[in-house]
Amino acid sequence: MSVSVKPLVSIITVCFNAGKYIEATIQSVVSQTYPNIEYLIIDGASKDNTLEVVNKYRSKIATIVSEKDKGLYDAMNKGMQLATGEYLLFLNADDVLTDEHVIAAMMSTCHNADVYYGEAMFMDEEGKDIGLRSTQTPHKVPDQLTWKSLKYGMVVSHQAFIIRKSLSPLYDLNYKVCADIDWMIRSLKGSHSVCNTHIVVARFRVGGTSKQRQQLAWKERYKILSKYYGHLPNFTHHLFIGLRYIFSKRY
Repeated sequence: MSVSVKPLVSIITVCFNAGKYIEATIQSVVSQTYPNIEYLIIDGASKDNTLEVVNKYRSKIATIVSEKDKGLYDAMNKGMQLATGEYLLFLNADDVLTDEHVIAAMMSTCHNADVYYGEAMFMDEEGKDIGLRSTQTPHKVPDQLTWKSLKYGMVVSHQAFIIRKSLSPLYDLNYKVCADIDWMIRSLKGSHSVCNTHIVVARFRVGGTSKQRQQLAWKERYKILSKYYGHLPNFTHHLFIGLRYIFSKRY
């Protein structure tokens, strides 16, 4: 990418009662050396000290919204619609970018890509690194990501996925916990240039929404993957996933 071309990257953080962790998230964004970042915080009318923390950084945040919403994905849609950047990155309120140079490094990897993606680091409740997502789950980050790469599940974290805004659809609110995989498949189906940056982009705490509501997550994911990959292939894929899980527990 030419040094003179610095497309605007909109980073969106959605939150609700996130006062415990959100300051670290904000600091990881506002400290970035990449010169063209628009930061948006979409709060669901938090009842804790979230807004007190956010307001400390008001001068460095382009848009702050605090109002009731219809859940996580509704808030993410709201942020997407308010964003003015050429590219989008969703960073949750308990996630942090790995260092102050990571956005600059990602955007310099390839020229004018539709998607830039990388790896993510798991961390525990105390913020200590557990290991790369690819080493802690069965899902490996593919060398070349396409929409077909997600037939076994979410192989790339949305925290490590920058998408051209014009190619990013709204999240489907019919899904309560797995709309992110549906969104990523649709995003990739419309993308032509997908860049593997080989960069650890973000650190995030384990135990998100889909983990907390695991049974619903399985049901939604199966429905989504059947829609895109077919019922019989999806059944076969999930049989493989189940056997792999059983084998990993035994040995």
